[in-house]
Amino acid sequence: MQIGIIADDFTGASDIALTLAEAGFRVAQFNGVPDTAAEPGLQAGVVALKSRTAPVDQAVAESLAACDWLLAQGCGQIVSKVCSTFDSTPQGNIGPVLEALAGRLGARHIMVCPAFPENGRSVYQGHLFVGDRLLNESGMQDHPLTPMTDADLRRVLAAQTRWPVAHVPAQVVARGSDAILAALPETPAMVIVDAIRDADLFTIGTAARDQVLLCGGSGIALGLPANHGAVRAEPSWDPVSGPGVVLSGSCSRATRAQVARFRERHPSIEVSAQAVMNGSVTAEKLADWVLGQAGVPLVYSSADPQAVLDAQQAFGREASAHAIEMLFARLACILAENGVSRIVVAGGETSGAVVSGLGARVLYIGRRIAPGVPLVHVQGRQLALALKSGNFGDEQFFETALAAMEGGR
Repeated sequence: MQIGIIADDFTGASDIALTLAEAGFRVAQFNGVPDTAAEPGLQAGVVALKSRTAPVDQAVAESLAACDWLLAQGCGQIVSKVCSTFDSTPQGNIGPVLEALAGRLGARHIMVCPAFPENGRSVYQGHLFVGDRLLNESGMQDHPLTPMTDADLRRVLAAQTRWPVAHVPAQVVARGSDAILAALPETPAMVIVDAIRDADLFTIGTAARDQVLLCGGSGIALGLPANHGAVRAEPSWDPVSGPGVVLSGSCSRATRAQVARFRERHPSIEVSAQAVMNGSVTAEKLADWVLGQAGVPLVYSSADPQAVLDAQQAFGREASAHAIEMLFARLACILAENGVSRIVVAGGETSGAVVSGLGARVLYIGRRIAPGVPLVHVQGRQLALALKSGNFGDEQFFETALAAMEGGR
């Protein structure tokens, strides 16, 4: 392997794996840190962790373990993949993880850029935009676990790390990769790098050719394979047919719109935190309902922000979120055991739970469904997944993903 990715959630892992695959690399995604060597011939490995909202010590330990495994596979460059909305809290986990990785790798500078303009994420003057809105006006201020109330990435990251946080502005990036390198501080620092066009990400990739550690969203990987002579190509896909289901645990604006559209045409059932916590809804009952439906059913827990807040206040933030994730994990396992072969999942935390519930250790990356979202095959099984971050995809995403699984190319 040339490049190793440590992703802090599962949808982010498949997102950056798609970026690398489309850039011409042979790539696989691993659910957690593998306990055996990777198969020969892989050029990039993506280790998917569930560390975004984990306790800081746990996130650091898991990230270091992933780093050690990737180094053992021959990787000369490590990317810490975070959400394109930089989901975190003043305690971490982005800053502490980067500090630990830098210590392990001997990194002096860490370029940080969560931008991906194709997906509506851009960084300008150190501020993160979602579309034409500042991060803290995009709906992310209402995130149930990591509310983002400040768009200035310099302040966000500085609250999490003892390292200095510097900035390379868009005007410097526009002058090319050598200008970026010349703008790096003389002393060790984490450096927010602006990117307002996808072309900027290729420039950053060229500038990063000798950097042992980077941090960003999936866009940070756009230009990296070219440093190794890779040629862009569309990943192939072997069709998967059979029963399907949509499982949605995201509360983002985009997902709620997707849920609303899908409900108009398909059977659906809503799962509330209260019903899960009091035991009136179980994975077994939901599985019976799903398997009894004609067409493709939807199971969702995608409430509006006030409903989520009410549940958190009643049951505790971590307890209610964990209970719903475990419900989806168990539900996915039962459905797969009963012949469901196409599963669309919305939400990073939900996707991580579902992949773990399925016991899917290795995922192979197929072609894209939407910007940032690939089809994936579960190794050794006739099972296709689409793992979607909350804010990704248009209103027809669920229908598009299910249809794409059945079409080969």
